[in-house]
This record gives sequence, structure tokens and C-alpha cells, in this order.
Amino acid sequence: MTRRVVIIGNGMAGARLQEELHRRDPAGEHVTSVVIGDEPGSAYNRILMSNVVAGRITPADTRLRADNWYSERNLQTHTGVRVERVDRDTKTVHCDDGTVHGYDSLVFATGSRAFIPPIDGALAESGRPIEGVIAFRNLADCGSIVSSLREGTRVVVVGGGLLGLEAARGALLRGAQVTVVHPRSFPMEKQMDAAGGAVLTRVLREIGMDVVLGSRVTAVRDEPGTGREVVLTDGSTLGADLVIVTAGIAPNVELATAADLTVERGIKVDDHLRTNDPSIYAIGECAQHRDIVYGLVQPGWEMAETVAQNLLGDRQAAYEGTQQILRLKAHDVDLASMGEVDTDPNDIEAEVLTLSDPHRGRYAKVVVRKDRLVGAVLLGNPEVVGTITQLFDSGAPVPSDRMRLLLGHLIGGATESASPAQMPGDAIICRCNSVSKKNLTDAWRKGARSPMAMADATRATTGCGSCESVVEGLCEWLATADA
Repeated sequence: MTRRVVIIGNGMAGARLQEELHRRDPAGEHVTSVVIGDEPGSAYNRILMSNVVAGRITPADTRLRADNWYSERNLQTHTGVRVERVDRDTKTVHCDDGTVHGYDSLVFATGSRAFIPPIDGALAESGRPIEGVIAFRNLADCGSIVSSLREGTRVVVVGGGLLGLEAARGALLRGAQVTVVHPRSFPMEKQMDAAGGAVLTRVLREIGMDVVLGSRVTAVRDEPGTGREVVLTDGSTLGADLVIVTAGIAPNVELATAADLTVERGIKVDDHLRTNDPSIYAIGECAQHRDIVYGLVQPGWEMAETVAQNLLGDRQAAYEGTQQILRLKAHDVDLASMGEVDTDPNDIEAEVLTLSDPHRGRYAKVVVRKDRLVGAVLLGNPEVVGTITQLFDSGAPVPSDRMRLLLGHLIGGATESASPAQMPGDAIICRCNSVSKKNLTDAWRKGARSPMAMADATRATTGCGSCESVVEGLCEWLATADA
């Protein structure tokens, strides 16, 4: 009997789940999937949004698949449709276009929305941001930002986290005057230590960005003669033709709450990603697993794979969490952060190595426990990011001379343990597009014999670019090993 699976949310996690189900059951013998989401158009890669703001790619370049990819495979996707209600008793989903969809299994992939802190004057009576204030979260927001930017536009970015700095750099590349306001003593405090944060602040200022630290935006107001301005906690003001809010996210859990599912910060799920209703799952940014709500792409994709396995009968498939690796994707700012980042160098249980070169905008820190890399911060060190990431992902032993990790003096561009020959087939090479070593090897054997050809075949390297050196090394290894 074919099971009917309804997926609420046509973002990256929902689309990925439908693709996984199709890949494992291409004829639809066991599962029929239906995706329903309120975003217009097919799913796109949110990781690439800052490149749209910067003008390096177009919105069309962010699409995960061509619009006709789903219809050609008879995959049902309903875009621009909002789910209004879930009736668990009748196992039906009710939509704002009047349609009702029955389900055997239901998956919440409703994602999250931008969190807007209390800022006087920022919201209209409708609860939406006023004109000129944009909560940066989706592709439509990219379009609004780009249409508002001119040479010399005064832009204030509220929040100096990952998305805020990416948006700020994109606006700067379009000629805007950009100020980032952040409440902490250094930006990206969740991914940096204080020393690295100080170097990052210096780098941002040197590329033309103003950075105001230890302060918040408390109000937005229009002043006769001077135009719009924002007010900071100390009473000072900044001119602001455009205000971009990147102050965090809030999971979309209202539908789940109304359906009487267990909700805390996100929709609470077990290791099989089931809610308190065994026929309902949750994945991506709306899910809370082991008290963690992830705000990154990779966990959502791994969750999608686990649920696909469960829906197709693999009751042993479980999600155990994701090691988070973060990459700042901003032109001229190369930053990677993973695992433990704030470990004290004097911690006797760990080996902590740091290298700081503020004048050249470089900072590196690695944390090693029991010969395994458990954390790293790399700013301005693109030559070692690929290898460090693979060591962190794989848990392979690090070189006995730890300093080689920081300096990049590694065998053939990689340690022996992190070389292409030693990587498992399921090792993720390109995190932006979830491309594994096996995907790249398969592309090679189908004729993609260069990094550029592999990019065309798999999309590897087309995201943040951090995997370029690893893909190049894989091509060199395949040229020798795969005669």
C-alpha cells in the first residue's frame, strides 16, 4: 500500500525530503509525497542570498532545481499556498486556497522567520516592518534590499551575526555607506572567541564598514530636514535610509501549537524526528531535537534523510545531531568556525593553538583533544579551511606537529589522514550544496574531469567556495588513481 506523505513547507528542508523520498523510491511504489508551501516558486538555496545582495549572482541562480524538475518526475508541489489548519483526528491539512489534503504521515518543515527586537517605530499597525525597514530572511527580502540600494545609501544593519555581516558586505559592494550595530563586544560572538572577534572587527572596518559594538537600536524615526535615523541605547543617532534587521530567527511553530503538538522553542522531536503524534514529524529550523534548534542548512538536510529512511521502512534510522560548521560568505572576509571556539589556551584537558596577525587580518585557533580536532576558528586562512573541515568532520587523527594545522604546511595540501584517498565516500565536501565525495567521484567517471566541470555537474564550489581546494585535490587524485 502506498503511503501518502504531506510536507508543510517548500523551503530547503521540505524540498530535500521530497527529493530523498524520490531518490529512494523513484517509481513511487511505497510513498507519494506532496509539498505545500507559502513561498512563491520552487525551493532555493538560502546560503547564496548574500551573493544576490552583492550582485554576484541572480535570484534564479539560487534555485535548487529547475521549476520543471518536480513536474517532470510527477512530484506534487503546491507553492504560494498557505496551510491554515491541521486536523489530526481526520489526518487532513486545510489550505487557504480551499484544498484539503489527506495524509498517512505529515512532516512539518515550516522553517523560521526573522526575529524583530523591540524597536520603537519599526513596525506598522499590521505588525509588519515599515517601508525602509527590512527583516532579512528570504529571497523576496533580497529583492527589496537591492531595489533600495544606491551609491551612498545610508544602511544600518541591526545585528552583527553571520547573516548581518553577509548583508552588510553585499550592501557595501553596491556602494552603500554601511554601519553594523551589535550589542556584544565583538561580532559573531557565538562563533568567535574575543581575540578572533577583535581581528574580525578590524577587518570589517578596514574594508569600509562602520561597526558600533556594545549598543542596540532602540527606535526608528523620521526627522524633518535630515530624513530617517535610528536611535541607539546611549541616545546617539545614525542616519539610515535603509534598516536591515538580522537579529536572529524564530521557528514557525504556530500550526504545530494549534494542532496540540508539543512545542517549546521549536517542535519537539525524538531521535526519529517524530513529534508526540507518531504519524507527524518535524525537520529543519522548526524542529527542536535534544533541546537544540538548528539555524543552519546541513542539519535540515540530514534530518530530511533520516525521515526519508523512516518513511520507507528503516525503523533503525536515527538522527543524532549535527556538528555545526559555519562559513561566513562575504567578499574579502574569509571566516570558518566549527566546534569548540572559546576554549581557554590554558585548559589542561586540551591542546589550544592560536596564531594572530591582526595587521594582515589573519587569526587561527585550533582545539585538539585526544589527537582529534574538536574546534577551530580560521579568519583569513582559506588555504587550510578545507583540510581542517575534513579533519573535524571525519574525526581523523591530526598531525603530531600541531602547528602544521595553522600554517598550512601539509602533505600535498592535505594531511595523510584527510587526503582524498582516505576520505569515506559519504564525506561531505561541499556543505553549501551537500555534495559528497561519492557524488564528485561519480561525476568524474561520467566525464567531469576538472573542478569547473564538477561544479557544473554537482554545484560543488558554487556556494561559499570553501571547498575549492578540496575539489581540486580530489581531481588531482582521481587523475592518478582512476585511470
